[in-house]
Amino acid sequence: MAYESVTVEIKDHVAQVTLIGPGKGNAMGPAFWAELPDVFATLDADPEVRAIVLTGSGKNFSYGLDLPAMGGTLAPVLAEGAQAGPRMDFHGTILRMQRATNAVADCRTPTIAAIQGWCIGGGVDLISSVDVRYAAADAKFSIREVKLAIVADMGSLARLPLIISDGHLRELALTGKDIDAARAEKIGLVNEVFDDAEACLAAAHATAAEIAANPPLTVVGVKDVLDQQRIDRVSASLRYVATWNAAFLASKDLTEGISAIFAKRKPEFTGE
Repeated sequence: MAYESVTVEIKDHVAQVTLIGPGKGNAMGPAFWAELPDVFATLDADPEVRAIVLTGSGKNFSYGLDLPAMGGTLAPVLAEGAQAGPRMDFHGTILRMQRATNAVADCRTPTIAAIQGWCIGGGVDLISSVDVRYAAADAKFSIREVKLAIVADMGSLARLPLIISDGHLRELALTGKDIDAARAEKIGLVNEVFDDAEACLAAAHATAAEIAANPPLTVVGVKDVLDQQRIDRVSASLRYVATWNAAFLASKDLTEGISAIFAKRKPEFTGE
């Protein structure tokens, strides 16, 4: 299986999916959103794969959305006087992009994330879709979208309420602050923290091996029963935020947020 955004290795019933970009810091560009549904559908259909480890290449898990590569996605809806046509097209784009994280969340095969370095925005959307999350001590997390004048729409706001408490989620989502691995473990965002990336990945593979050693049909059943409790709630939330962003995402603040990122300066938001 050859992909532009990930590599896939399979050994002893465990697949490792490694984010490789091609954007800096494994940023999520067009290839990521297009390829991930196929990656996880293919692995899920393979009876030899009983668990999946998801990690990032290099020093970071993912910087999140690749703004330079994905800027064209926002351009039509940001155009002066954009009306129903561009907004409907953008609504469809959001739903298509959501399929990437949905493919991970809906995978019948158990998934474990090994997170090192930065895990920002779309990276948090992605790890909120897996079953188990481990972090290296250097991991840092941020639901950064609010600082760009974006409502996170790829899964964090839909899935994290089932993972961490409401107060912790609101603090992260409304401030866009960074938290370290110790804080992430304390609030339940990650299961456990390890000394470094190597130890974290090894722990993820150890858990994957434990799962793979169990009767595969029973594992699928356990995961299916657990997933059933969240499907309707998450689906409704994702549909709602897609509609909300198609209607309200375009703003002067969004243009300012993106411009500030490229200019490496502090944004000045006006509420317009």
